Amino acid sequence: MERFIRSDQYHFIKNQAHNLLNSHMTTNDASVTQALQSITQEKVLDLFTELSSEQEQMIAQASDVKDETDAILYFSRLKQYVVPFQKLSEADIQKLFPKVKKLRVPAIPNEEWTELSYIGWNDVSANRKYIITTVDGALTGLYGHYKPLRQKSICSLCHEHEKVGMFTATFKGENKEETISRGNYICHNSQKCNQNIQSRQPLESFIKRMQA
Repeated sequence: MERFIRSDQYHFIKNQAHNLLNSHMTTNDASVTQALQSITQEKVLDLFTELSSEQEQMIAQASDVKDETDAILYFSRLKQYVVPFQKLSEADIQKLFPKVKKLRVPAIPNEEWTELSYIGWNDVSANRKYIITTVDGALTGLYGHYKPLRQKSICSLCHEHEKVGMFTATFKGENKEETISRGNYICHNSQKCNQNIQSRQPLESFIKRMQA
């Protein structure tokens, strides 16, 4: 069976299975648990428009998670079918940021590529944050000024309450002498942010808004 699950879908399924696992641990009411199992199965299957019978059977097993052992085994099997983020060389990344003269590119461990909806890293010395992802199927890079905040807030990319910073992108307006800046809060820790993302829609909307 080929890989068919996006990273955000994988994290959504994990979240739903964990919610079901918590219900098994906190209630003895069989009717409540059965209802949650049905809801979980419906939610995870609704992530996909087309599934083979084999794929559907695998995804639906999220509703069978009853304890930590079930969860570990299920997530391990599921991860084998996650489509990894496109691997990029340092030269590939440089091409996405042609205006940046001294680009510091991070090393990404091989095991992390299946966990990524985007590649993101901070350049503390330059007060910048870089983001690489796909928008409408095309690979794109975005960078901007980044100022960490002391308090936690809601991230625009993953919509979770995390340690964030203000990301500001600046670009030329219709008048060449005019500059436009747009910004919003995003996670300081891009790895954690990726683990939180359960839908690509906020991520792609953010990129389009910053580049418009």
